[in-house]
Amino acid sequence: MTTLRIPAQFWRGGTSKGVFLLDSDLPREPAAREALLLRLIGSPDPYGKQIDGMGGATSSTSKVVIVRPAEQPGCAVAYRFGAVAIDRPVIDWSGNCGNLTTAVAPFALATGLVKAADGVASLRLWQDNIGKEIVAHVPVAGGQAVESGDFTMDGVAFPGSEILLEFVDPGGGESSMLPTGNVVDRLTVPGVGEIQTTLVNAGNPTVFIAAADLGLRGTELQSDVNGDAGLLSRCEAIRAHAAVRMGLAVSPEAATRDRPATPKLSFVARPAAYTASSGKAVGANDVDLVARILSMGVLHHAYTGTGAVALAVAAALPGSVVARASAVGAAERVRIGHPSGKMTVGAEVKAVNGEWSVTRALMSRSARCLMSGWVHLPA
Repeated sequence: MTTLRIPAQFWRGGTSKGVFLLDSDLPREPAAREALLLRLIGSPDPYGKQIDGMGGATSSTSKVVIVRPAEQPGCAVAYRFGAVAIDRPVIDWSGNCGNLTTAVAPFALATGLVKAADGVASLRLWQDNIGKEIVAHVPVAGGQAVESGDFTMDGVAFPGSEILLEFVDPGGGESSMLPTGNVVDRLTVPGVGEIQTTLVNAGNPTVFIAAADLGLRGTELQSDVNGDAGLLSRCEAIRAHAAVRMGLAVSPEAATRDRPATPKLSFVARPAAYTASSGKAVGANDVDLVARILSMGVLHHAYTGTGAVALAVAAALPGSVVARASAVGAAERVRIGHPSGKMTVGAEVKAVNGEWSVTRALMSRSARCLMSGWVHLPA
């Protein structure tokens, strides 16, 4: 049987993995490109395993990133991120992946799209999905990104080299940083009731609620949540109704059908001790709050990168659902306790004439190329 061979690389970025491709190697026609990417990943798969594709059958490993030279002044490269549904023929292009953003600059160096001198290179990336700039501060040696190092992050088994991501003016995109103009909104959801939410559009659109509103503690692991169909259904109902309130969907049904990747739903609670998925103990004094986030309908095994950006912004807003849960109140730096352990993120916000905005957010991750070569597809 005749097969197609397309140059590709498989990268880990942060706590995610995905297939990276050059835009020039893909079909120009949108429908043909979409079909090719779905088949490449192995979706839709009614068995939910993506055995006949590159996907890993989780929201963290069913992803594609398409990179091209940037047209925007001052930017080195531009990229587009797709969250690929596992059991449906859907690729959600509405948001970004903060974790895989970490691998964009190293991929661009590896493929020769950009060049950098040895040292720490500050490469400006243009994020097509949300129309924003992100600066990746990447250690470089011999013209390539340094992958080995002693930087560790919970959710990744092995150490690597630290890459600092600077999200420039991350608020807004499809709407303003606070889409409703409010730090707290009351949302009435059928089957759930009335709950208080903080709706933030920074990094990715994200809906923050108190864990107690779901009858949870905030220290749950994937095994506590992902097998509970009723709980996941309530979470999706909240997410979908919030999407409408944020102006991102015309109806809850449309939000569920057309944009499963964004907005994200996150629930938070006061600091508490728990045992992470690795078996490591996380103490209440080790974090400022505990937080969990859902991705593509299920609980994430750690905490998404762009969700962390949104959480950092919400944590800096006095009176927000996140600031109320934090032991340090509204602050520009917050330590998050998540299912795999903990992480620290920060954001700088300011109020001008009663309107909040964010100037930048910071997050450190690592990245590593796992495979380079060709992906093979049935012709």
